[in-house]
Formats: sequence, structure tokens, C-alpha cells
Amino acid sequence: MVTSPSGTDEKANQVLWTSTAAFTASFAVWTIFAIIGIGIKDELRLSESQFGLLVGTPILSGSVSRLFLGMWSDRYGGRKIFAALMFISAAATYALIWADSYLTMLLAGLVVGLAGGTFSVGVPYVSRFFSPERQGTALGIFGAGNVGAAVTKFLAPFVMVAMGWRGVAEVWAAGLAITAVLFLLLTRDEPRSAADAQAAREPFLAQFKVLVHAQVWRFSLYYFFVFGGFVALALWLPHYLVSTYGLSLSSAGMLAAFYSVPASLFRIYGGVLSDRYGARAVLYWTFGVGILSTFMLSYPPTTYVIEGIREPIRFSTSLGLTPFLVIMFVLGFFMSLGKAAVFKHVPVYYPHDVGAVSGLVGMIGGLGGFLLPVAFGVLEDLTGVRTACFALLFLVVTASLVWMHVSIQRMEQAAARPGAPIGAPARPVGTVRDIPAPDERRRPESGVPDAHLLTDWRPEDPQFWESTGRAIARRNLWISTYCLALAFAVWQLWSIVVAWLPAAGFSFTSNQLFWLAAAPGISGATLRIFYSFLVPVFGGRLWTALSTGTLLIPAFGIGYAVQNPQTPYLIFLTLALLCGFGGGNFASSVANISFFFPKREKGRALAINSGIGNLGVSVMQLAVPIVVSMSLFGALSGNPQTTPDGATIWLQNAGFVWVPLIGAGVIAAWLGMNDIASAKASFSEQMVIFRHLHTWVMCWLYTGTFGTFIGMSAAFPLLTRLVFPEVSALHYAFIGPLVGALSRAFSGGLSDRLGGERVTLWVFVSMIVFALLLIWALEIRSFPLFFAMTLLLFFSSGVGNASTFQMVPGIMARVVEAEAPQASAEERRRRAEGESAAITGFISAIAAYGGFFIPKAFGTSIDVSGSADAALYGFAAFFITCAAATWFFYTGPRGLFRTTERRA
Repeated sequence: MVTSPSGTDEKANQVLWTSTAAFTASFAVWTIFAIIGIGIKDELRLSESQFGLLVGTPILSGSVSRLFLGMWSDRYGGRKIFAALMFISAAATYALIWADSYLTMLLAGLVVGLAGGTFSVGVPYVSRFFSPERQGTALGIFGAGNVGAAVTKFLAPFVMVAMGWRGVAEVWAAGLAITAVLFLLLTRDEPRSAADAQAAREPFLAQFKVLVHAQVWRFSLYYFFVFGGFVALALWLPHYLVSTYGLSLSSAGMLAAFYSVPASLFRIYGGVLSDRYGARAVLYWTFGVGILSTFMLSYPPTTYVIEGIREPIRFSTSLGLTPFLVIMFVLGFFMSLGKAAVFKHVPVYYPHDVGAVSGLVGMIGGLGGFLLPVAFGVLEDLTGVRTACFALLFLVVTASLVWMHVSIQRMEQAAARPGAPIGAPARPVGTVRDIPAPDERRRPESGVPDAHLLTDWRPEDPQFWESTGRAIARRNLWISTYCLALAFAVWQLWSIVVAWLPAAGFSFTSNQLFWLAAAPGISGATLRIFYSFLVPVFGGRLWTALSTGTLLIPAFGIGYAVQNPQTPYLIFLTLALLCGFGGGNFASSVANISFFFPKREKGRALAINSGIGNLGVSVMQLAVPIVVSMSLFGALSGNPQTTPDGATIWLQNAGFVWVPLIGAGVIAAWLGMNDIASAKASFSEQMVIFRHLHTWVMCWLYTGTFGTFIGMSAAFPLLTRLVFPEVSALHYAFIGPLVGALSRAFSGGLSDRLGGERVTLWVFVSMIVFALLLIWALEIRSFPLFFAMTLLLFFSSGVGNASTFQMVPGIMARVVEAEAPQASAEERRRRAEGESAAITGFISAIAAYGGFFIPKAFGTSIDVSGSADAALYGFAAFFITCAAATWFFYTGPRGLFRTTERRA
């Protein structure tokens, strides 16, 4: 239950729910043309542009009137204005039954549109019954009256079939008039403070002064998308579904509710989230998901023709009805959250100008509901492409996100100047009454620092670590590890998918298949170079959520591409490169986690993060053969494929199965992770690592360990199928990565005790032996020996992955101490930690190229000589150079660790 300012006034809740019901009825009338407009279009033989104008006319009048109605609500009281609007709109709706021309329809629609103005009246009216801490929830409940659009879509088609479109107008008019009477009986006038009374006595034009502030217009653009886009799609979807998918009007109206219902009811939850986490966080999510959803929806059905060597290759792509409805549901859900978040800002920043500001914001949003349907019709007439409406929304939401982020960055820079402490409130310029608004850089709604930002972080302090730090660090570690496991699963997805492609009807050569297995390695390694420096720039929490979210692109892409054997190889190669998003995540993950733990526990923490993250490869190679054998998602995933031996498979599940898991990871990262304020650094500050010789030496060593792990993970399934065709390789593929991941996860403590440099030396010695024995296994055609040596190679690489990472903090501590002996111990610690994090991420980037070179080396060796021996001899020689470098630079008589030990 929402509490009022007094905390005891139960009438406040009665006012809230009655107002919400009234707004629902008003919204149902406001969007009535979405249904009856189709009947009017057929009766008057209107064009698409004329239909768009007819549907948008009530939205225009309801939007423009919002600015003045909001101000009148501040001045005269919301209850009277609200009731008057409902009576007038009911009368105009009933008058539609006598309209017999396009012009009279437009004129009647202008008056009907006043029903939409009730929103800007209801916001200041309802908000005055509740305390600032609960206004987000209260306005979220009130705004859920948008569900009136769904009510119209559900019921109006059935009434229209029985009574015609004029019957719909009669019933809806009567319902709104009855609601207006009940509203007057069950509500009371809002409480008004002395400041509100003073504002009411000001000249009417003085209330417009608040609108000169750019922040108000920024909020208006947000609402143009979340509300204007909602209204536009609510009006346009029935027509779109009828035209695109050939549905009946009643079916289209009901299915359009897959968008309208979540875009309305979840506004309540958006208010709760805005009160709890801040409106800006909710808007970041809204715009991010909006960009992804509208981009997917805007891609039109397309037929490609590629001039192949033998004949033209044709294939088509289109979005089926079921995935279209799913995406619309997701889009509607996040737009509903965004609507609540926008109006959470208004009473906090402008407590005495709620009517004026909410009127302008509501007007711009409502204008979106008018202009966008008109633009949809014009774009469809001009381009002949039905999905052009979603392309326009994609541009709007992108502009909203960019403006918001740029504004936030400017506030950050202004706050960082001398004399502007981090907690100082931001003051909006140009308001009528010079009242400071809460700080918009952190949590503007509550005026307190961001709960996810750690401003005091001292992991080397034993007391702080035991009392506070350990629990926070471990929570971040496990969330990051889960996200990293997903990243590895998507990164190496092609290592399994390529083995299924021939059975699914794709006729690619062995070299092409090896290229698909190797391509994610080269793109992932390249992305790691950039990802390794992004955590100190953006913060670990934001970057983990964003980078995990990018995995949805290849997951969806693979799911759609493998369903059509005519999909060209170029598309598959592009998707394989996009899987590199998963490979890039490792660099940012380990760089982020290294900041959370003290030096004495870094080895184990990084081993857990990396080792269990690596386990994602094994989980993927175990799970994918299982999920492709069943109809996991039913009709949502499309039709199955039939293999040459008559088996039925759903190869698309190899991509689709990760989608819900990725979504859960993004949410967990955003809600559960933290940023460390002291871990911030620019790109230029991190570039110092490139002048250290040890950076490049560690790149070489880590390529020997991790490059072997990831390269063998990608190559082992296909290599086994080619060299030992009698063996079912997919049944064994997951075991190697599993051994390598677990050995890494559980050997971190060994390196902490014995020293990473010693463990690394013996790792390379053992890998030399195992590589040579692997050659012998191929010569005698012994799969058991081949498999055993492969597992030992995975085991050694896993131990080496942990030991090389453990070396980096120790190396940088010694280097920084030698370079800056005059600096304080704390300064040396912070510099060593920052450079260690950057080096750890960078060497992981270089080593990831092993995921490309090892599969490609096997493929080239087999093509040229018919055997994999040449590639294995090359790997053994490389391991010898790694062992020599470890001895010379770190463990030998002149090694860094030996010389510093002697000096100590």
C-alpha cells in the first residue's frame, strides 16, 4: 500500500485507485480510433496517409492541450478539470455516430482527444497526496491507466463485429460518462501547500518560465519515445498485423495486446524500481533494450542473391509472427518502465511546477503519439516497406540515449572541477523558484550517493576486508564468473555447431569449417585488446552488463541462420566473428575482479573467475548436443532439420538456449555488482604498460597456456572427427575444456604458496612432453593415447593459466618499487594494482589469438600434408621458447624474482 504524506490518510489510496480507473477509461476512449478507424477507413476509402492522420488527430489535440491543462490543474485544482474533460470527451465520442465525412471525423476526433489530456491533470493531482519517497510508485500506478489501450483492443473488435463501429462509439461514450460520475463521488480535492497557493496567484504566463530549462526538454524527448512510441504503436499495430501477417481484425486486436498490456501494467513496477534504484538506471535499461528491439523489428523481409561459383545462391530472412510478438512484449515491458521513470523526475526537480513541467513533457510525448502514426503512414507510402515505422523508432531511441549519456558526462565533468564536491546538488538553471534539485549524477530521486559505487575500498586493510570487503568482493566475483562462463560458451559455440552443419544440409569444405571454428578466436582476441582498458573508464558494473548483453546478437543470429541450408557461408563467417564478443569479455572481467581482492588472494580469485569462466566452454559442449535433440522452445524456435540418417534435430537451439541465461546475467550484473571509485582511469593513464618489457614477456607466456586451452577447445571436436572418424567426438568434446577449467580454478592456491613463476616453468616442461606424445599417438592411430595426452595438455594449460596470472601482481609490485622508490606505500600499491589489471587484460587479449591460430594450424597442416603432425611439432617448439623465457626472466639466476629475493 502506498502511503500519503501524513502516512495515515487512507483516502489517498482511494483517490489513487479511482483516478487510475478514470484514466484507464479516458485512455480507452483516446485510442478508440485504433479499432474503429479501420472500419472508417474502409467506409470512406482512405489512403494510408489519411488513415494515419485520422488515427493521430485525437492524439494531437490530447497532446497539445496537456500543457495548458497541467497548468490549470496547478491553478484551479485537478479534480474539477479531470471530471470536466471526461464529460466533454464522452459527448464528443457519442457525436461520432453522426459524422459522415472525413472532415467531420477529424473535427470530432479533435474533441475526443481531450480525453488524453487527463494525464497531465492527474499527475499533479495524484502526486500531491503522496510523499516524495513514494511518488514514483504512486504515479506508476496512475500511469498504468495506459492499459485502457489494451481494453479497447480486446473488446472493441467484438463490439464492432456485433454492432458496427458506431456501436463501439456509443458504448465507449456511455462508459466514460459513468466513470466521470463515479470519479466525482469517490474523490476529493487535493491538499495544497502555501507554496502551491502562492504559485496559483502568479500570472499565468509566469508558469511558462520553467520551460526554458533544457533539462525539461530532455525529459520531453525521453517521453516522446516511451509514451509517444507506445501510443503510436498501440494505434498502428492492429493495422500492421492485418497488413503484414494477414490476420483478421479481431485476432490482430487481441495479439496487439502482447505489446499494449506490458506497456501499461508494468508501469507500476517501473515506479517501484525508480523509487528503489533511481529513474536514470531504469532509463538506461529502457533505451538500451529499445535500441536492440527496434533494430531487430526494423529489418524488413529480405531475399539475398549471391553470385556463387556454380550458380546464384538465394536465401531469405523474415521475422515470423511468434518472434515478432515476443519482441513486442519485451519492448512494451521496458517502455512501461521508462514511462514511470520519466515522471519520477518531475515532482522531484520541480515540486511547485509539476503541472507546467508534466504538461510540457506529456504534450511532447503525446505529440509523438500523433506525429509518429502519421510518419508511419507517410514512410510506408514513400518506401513501400512496412518495417520503416520501427526504423524511425530506432532513430528516436538512439537520440534519447545519446543525449542522456552526454548530459550525464557533462555533469560528471562539472562536478569534478574544484569547488564542486561529488555530493553537491545540481541546480537546474532557469526555474521560476531557485530551488536546488537533488544530485542527478548519482541517485537524483533520493539525493544519496549511488549504492553501487564503492567510494571507500581498502582490501589490503585486514579489518576492513574481514568486516566489509570480503562479502562484497565475493558477490562481485560470482556474478562476474557467471557472466564470464556465458561469454566463453557463446565464444566457442562454433566448435560444436560446425560439427553439426554437414548433417543439417550445409555443404562446406573441411577448411571452411575450420575457419568457422577459428574465426571467433581472432575477433575475440582483437576485442580483448580494447576490452582490457574499458573497466577503469566505464566501471565494472556497467561494462559487465553491457558486454554480457552483446552476446544476444550472435545467439539470436546463429539460431536463425542455421535453419536454412541456403544461408551463404559469408553470413556464417560474420556470425562466427560476432561470437568474439564473448572472447572479449574475459579481458574486462579479470581486470575488474583484480581490483576487488587483496594481493594475497588475487591468485585464487582470478583462478576462480577465469577457471569457472572457462568452464562455460565445457558446459556448452556438453549441453548443445542435448538441446539440439529436442524441441526445447516449441514453435518459438522454428522447424527442425532432418539428418542424413533420419534423425530430427533443432540446431537453432544451439543459439537460442543461451538467450534467457544471458538476460539473467545482464540483470544480475546491473543489480548486484559494484563500481570502485578509486579504480577509475583514462586510456592514456593505462598506456604506460606498453613500455614494460614484462608486459610483452607475459603475453608470450600466457599465449602458451591460455592460447593452448582455447585453441584446443575450438579444434578438438573437429580434429577428432577428421582424424578418428569412427569415434563420436561430440560425446568427448566437453571433457577437455572441463579438465582445463577445473585445474585452473583449483590451482590458484598452489601458485599463491609456491610462486607462480615456479609453477609456470614446470607447466611448460610438461606441455612439451605431452605435445610430443600426442604426435606419437597420431602415428600409431591410438585414440585412447591421443585422448589421454589431450586431457593432460588441457590440465597443464589450466594450471599454467592460473600461475601466469598470479605472476603479474608480483612482477608489477617489484617493477613499481624499483621505478618509484620515493612514492608512498599506498601510492605504489594503487599504481601496481592499476597496471596489473591493465596488463592482465592485455595479455589475455594477445593469448586469445591462440583460439584462431591453433584450429587454423591444424586445418592447414591437414590440407597440406594430410596429417596434424606438423602443427603439433610447431606447438612443441613454441612451448620450449616459453619455458626458456620463464627461466631467463623470472626463475633463473638473473630472473626478477630471484634477484629481488636476494636483495630482500
